Amino acid sequence: MRKLSMRQAVNEALHIAFNSDENVLTIGEDIAVYGGQLRCSYDLLDNFGGERVRDTPISEIAIVGAGIGSAMIGRRPIVELSYMDFIGVCFDQILNQAAKMRYMYGGRVSIPLVIRTQCGAGLGNGAQHSQSLENILSHVPGIRVVMPSNAYDAKGLLLHAIRDNNPVVFVEHKALYKRKCEVPEEPYEVSYESEVKEAGEDITIISYSAMVDVSLKAAKKLKDEGISAEVIDIKSIEPLDMAPILKSVEKTGHAIVVHEAVKKSGFGGEIAAQIQEFAFDYLKKPVLRVTAPDVPVPFARNLEMAYVPDEEQVIEAVKKTLS
Repeated sequence: MRKLSMRQAVNEALHIAFNSDENVLTIGEDIAVYGGQLRCSYDLLDNFGGERVRDTPISEIAIVGAGIGSAMIGRRPIVELSYMDFIGVCFDQILNQAAKMRYMYGGRVSIPLVIRTQCGAGLGNGAQHSQSLENILSHVPGIRVVMPSNAYDAKGLLLHAIRDNNPVVFVEHKALYKRKCEVPEEPYEVSYESEVKEAGEDITIISYSAMVDVSLKAAKKLKDEGISAEVIDIKSIEPLDMAPILKSVEKTGHAIVVHEAVKKSGFGGEIAAQIQEFAFDYLKKPVLRVTAPDVPVPFARNLEMAYVPDEEQVIEAVKKTLS
């Protein structure tokens, strides 16, 4: 089977969506002529024209607001925010408009809006362009937050999100754009359900986005030392599918959560809390978290590399839990 990068997979999903539904459109800063900061829409203007692929002013509140309005009248907009860090500029539109409209109108209005953006450190983008802010979004009822870990899931999850009648914030980790895996050419959808990526017996490692690959590398090294780790990719932090996680913890009795966001109020705390609430009788040790430190993302290369969690930290946490 052919291999695509995540950038190519996202672009292919956009082509499929545009060709299958004339109500699909996309707007954002420099996404038309330039092809987007993320370079995922590099050929959409040539294929679908300026009515459906539009550059916007540098105004995130206007971009998301226009997306909400077009969704309310039956279109399926995909808006692009160059960096996840910029959600603060348009948080009122996300928090008080997109997330609330369907509820406040008693279900008579749907908001089939996808907000594509990128997160994550490791590429020298500095403290204001490298954050992982997913937990802020997951706290708001009414929006979905999806974070693929590979190109296959990125294509299927994006198509699933575009056809969802709820607003979805689709977060792509910038370090994954060039990573390739097998991706079918035909259209397909991936559900928001969590997935066991590696089966194991001794401990459960729960992760998402770029940290799934880190967790899998750690599991491989642990296997060489006789430790069998089960790795679960949750894919969507809202809605959160806990069933495979709880089933795994019932089997292993141990769990750690790995994410790139800072530890304090990070999403790992929610996962740990639900494990404690629903699988406490099976736990042999407390749930540990492997995260970034509670500091802004450094720009200096050596400090940024120390900031991002790696497999050695995961291995250390596993051994501490099993000791």
